[in-house]
This record gives sequence, structure tokens and C-alpha cells, in this order.
Amino acid sequence: MPCVNQYEAALSQHPLATSAVGEVAGELLERFDGERPDLLVVFASPHHVGTFEDVVTALRTLLEPRVLLGATAVSIIAGPREVEDAPAIAAWAARFDDDAALTPVSLRLVQTADGSAVVGWPDGVADEHTLLLLADPFTFPVDAFLSRMNDDLPQLRVLGGLASAARAPGGNRLVLDDEIVSEGAVGVFLGPDVEVRTVVSQGCRPIGRPFTVTKAEGNLVQELGGRSALERLQELAGMVDEDDRALMQRGLHVGLVVDEHKADFERGDFLVRNVLGADHANGAIAVGDTVNVGQTLQFHVRDADAADDDLHALLTGEDARAALLFTCNGRGRHLFGEPDHDAGVVEKLLGPIPVAGAFCAGEIGPVGGRNFLHGFTASLALFRD
Repeated sequence: MPCVNQYEAALSQHPLATSAVGEVAGELLERFDGERPDLLVVFASPHHVGTFEDVVTALRTLLEPRVLLGATAVSIIAGPREVEDAPAIAAWAARFDDDAALTPVSLRLVQTADGSAVVGWPDGVADEHTLLLLADPFTFPVDAFLSRMNDDLPQLRVLGGLASAARAPGGNRLVLDDEIVSEGAVGVFLGPDVEVRTVVSQGCRPIGRPFTVTKAEGNLVQELGGRSALERLQELAGMVDEDDRALMQRGLHVGLVVDEHKADFERGDFLVRNVLGADHANGAIAVGDTVNVGQTLQFHVRDADAADDDLHALLTGEDARAALLFTCNGRGRHLFGEPDHDAGVVEKLLGPIPVAGAFCAGEIGPVGGRNFLHGFTASLALFRD
């Protein structure tokens, strides 16, 4: 008989790594009643970077997972808690159906005679898989990697985040089974028999109306609907209320439609990117991504209310047995002014399910059927039976 999927999560805020490991492992061992988890995902705060090898070695020895994946991060999530700037270790464990396929992967950027190349790609990966990916922001070209995946494996969904425990190369830690590294990326491919739903909340709301890009070059948007982009923006600023005008001045964004085949565009159809500046001489605006002629663009703003509304809207009506949550290190108390926001919304709307995750230096998730690296985003993997 196939087993029923089981998910559990545990958190310790003990400042001593040995005690924290004991608390986390003890809780998971009790809940799994001696059974071996298939997947163990571990997150540790910067306070445990120096002992991270001991932490994951002990957890691997005690719990014996088929695959162990993990990273260090500035703040740690478990259940409804977001532990910001304090010692924490969280572990999330899953036991899947007997036939579930898990393929671990460790990727590195190397220099060859033909230039840079990513090595470590496993054989036999199909594009109906889901890739959980944890990467070092200083040494792995996440944007280029995702672009290549979008072209080569268009059905592959990639979800995860960038380690955030350090502000310079060499300070983060990634783990895959018994391998601990400070560069590259680690991950695990989940076969199609592991049902995962992805939710990517970019924390913005649209203002004004959508326009068709009628002239652009690279990341410069020169015309929207036949008029200069700057003229459209100035027109919008004159139409919105005082609050939205203030948000536009603090930080303006654009939403770029990824899948133009839809008749109407709604929340989740836009890839949000920053507006970087404007050229008053030619009326162009610069944005944080390449823009194509014919693409649909709409201006967006971000604040705590917009981020809260967006996450609520995307999770309302969802159902899950467990979740992994990768949220931006610019969210949390910094954005919402209160603790535990994103994790609290997950529990409020999905119930007290096993959740773990981290505050990341960049969040990975699909929008419009393509995988992207995001900022100020909450990216979730929702596990169902």
C-alpha cells in the first residue's frame, strides 16, 4: 500500500547549536514515529553559520532523510513565526508516496575555454518536474540560469530563494546531503507525482491602465500607446490621488505581462520590475528588465497595504497540506511594521499546516508560465495530496 504523504516542521530558537539541533530533531522524530523522511529542508540564521556543518550532519544522522537541502539566511520562518535577527534553526520534513521521484542537484559556475558554464546538471530531468532551488547570490548567475531553463525546459517550475546570511562572497552556506558549500546552487527536482502549487506574491498593485509598448530598446521604454513613456507617466501622476502620488515618488514599478495570449490581465499576470529612471530629453523611462515592442505594461506601486492585499488575494481559496515560504529580507517588520506578517497570513488562510522558510536576498518563482528572480516578493510552494 502506498503511504499517505506526511509533512512536519520544527523550530528552535536556542542560541547553542547542539541544543537547537536536539530540539528540532526530537520534535521531528516524535512526529514521524521512527519513519524516515524523504526530504528534509533546513534553514539556519547567521548565528549558526560557524556550526552549520555540525548542525546538518547531526540532523542527517538522526533523521536519515533521502535528500537533505538547506541554506543559511538572515531570518528564519517556521509555522506562523518569522524569527528576525535572532538565533534560529528550522527544519521542514516530508514523507511522500512510495513512488515519489526526488533528484538532488548541485550546480557550480565554472570558467571554460568557451566562457562561463554551469556544471552539475543531472540526467533524466523532465520539464514536468518542480525544482526547489537555493542559491548563493554572489557566485551563481540565477537570472541567466532561469532564462536558459525557460528556453530548454519550458514546463519546469523553479521555486526557491537566495541565501541571505552574508553580505559578501564566502559567507553563506548551502547544503545538499553531505556536501556543504559557500558558492553555487543546490536543489532537488520533485517528480510529477509530488503535487506542488506555486504562488508568487510580488506585493504590488496596478495603477492607471495598461498600455502597449510601441517603442523600446533593451530596458528603455520609449513609447507607450504611441506617446512618450514619460508623458504617459506624467499624465498618470496627475490623475491619481495624493496617496498614490506619494507612493509613485517613493518607488515606482512597472508590471510586464509575460503571457500575452490572455484576453484580460489580472493579479499574477504581471512581472513586476523597478523603474530605474527617466530621460527627459527623449521621454524614455528605464526599467529593471528587457522590454519588447508589443508587450503590455502597466505602472504599479508597492506599500505594506498593497503587499498584504496581494498575498491575501493569491492565497484565498488555496488548499495545502504544507508549504515552503521564501520571502524577501525587505519584507517582515521593515515593510509591515509588525512581526510574522507573511507566515501569519499563510496560517490564517491555509490553517496551521507545517511551514518553514527563510528571508531571502532574492526570491525565485514562476509568473505567466516562466521562471524569474524577484525582489520584495513572497514565493510559496504549496504541497497537496
